[in-house]
Amino acid sequence: MSRRPVEHYVNPEPFNPHSVLELTPEQERYYMASQWRLAWWKLKRHRLAVISASFLTLMYLVVIFAEAVAPYDLEERHTRYLFAPPQELHFFDDGEFVGPFVYGIEVSLDMENLRWVYGEDRTQRHPLRFFCSGNDYPGAGYRFWGLVEGSFHLVCPSQDGQLFLLGTDRLGRDMLSRIIYGARISLTLGLIGITISFFLGITIGGVAGYYGGMVDTVVQRVIEIIRSFPMLPLLMTLSAILPVTWPPTLIFIGITVLLALLDWPGLARAVRSKLLALREEDFCVAAQLMGAKPGRVIMKHLMPSFVSHLIASATLSIPTMILGETALSFLGLGLRPPVTSWGVLLNEAQNINYVVLYPWLLYPVIPVILVVLAYQFLGDGLLDAADPYKH
Repeated sequence: MSRRPVEHYVNPEPFNPHSVLELTPEQERYYMASQWRLAWWKLKRHRLAVISASFLTLMYLVVIFAEAVAPYDLEERHTRYLFAPPQELHFFDDGEFVGPFVYGIEVSLDMENLRWVYGEDRTQRHPLRFFCSGNDYPGAGYRFWGLVEGSFHLVCPSQDGQLFLLGTDRLGRDMLSRIIYGARISLTLGLIGITISFFLGITIGGVAGYYGGMVDTVVQRVIEIIRSFPMLPLLMTLSAILPVTWPPTLIFIGITVLLALLDWPGLARAVRSKLLALREEDFCVAAQLMGAKPGRVIMKHLMPSFVSHLIASATLSIPTMILGETALSFLGLGLRPPVTSWGVLLNEAQNINYVVLYPWLLYPVIPVILVVLAYQFLGDGLLDAADPYKH
């Protein structure tokens, strides 16, 4: 049996090893990018997360400048308009565009049902004013963050009219203004609470994951005991212990600390599991052999490896604190007047008769739902962006 001669393939062009390594500018930009930049690029492709981040940014800007955004002061009362319904915003009058305005309010007393009856007075047209200043109508002046006198407002009613876009409560206070002021308490409580929870979770979970052994066992048992209690009943019990004689500031601090003390176990467990997996890596062992102390190894070498996941987890925990405060205040066991939060505003809607007759008292639940959903969508986007295995 004859053998066929072996044919040798001859490349007419000489092999250039550098041609294989040449990258386009886009490829070089991608492969040379840091972990944070890659996460940012992936986050920008998550549309819901970007929209949610923009919405939350707007909400916190409102929190900062609540006095200027709210049409009226927090406690400004309009005794002629108790339980006034929301005014409808108009742009056209008799087919002619005249800009945003509201009609006047007609007030009459229904003696049969013993309630105020409101209607539109179309003979009075009150245009909205923007970027107005000066104490030219009741409730225009304020103290910015309780420190600086001011009177600038983003939106103002006309000098002889009223502006109740979300109605008024039983004392004639503007609901829109109170919701804006309530956002300052509810959203700030979530940020302060997650800061305390973040510190406790990283510290306790980091110690348990780094040392392991008996320390890890004790921490795990404590976490399991805390998480075995029903969240809301435990919060109600602990908040009921707070003395009613405490000033509003101490009540606020107490509720914040309680929410943080019940939230840190979830974060601590995540930190512990990550450290258990990373403490045997070469870079961690090298740091230990060079004499680095445990605190430095944890904070300088281990934490940066999954800090993006911690930020995403913390983002998902903030809505839990906002809902916890809202539930406690709604039940009368959380923040109390004169402190105004979304939960405190919803407390007035406990009476079913009020809800039937004055449904706008439930409007504070709308920003609660929107903020919680925004944090959930943002947290999902951050988790996807922080995962190195997702493209």
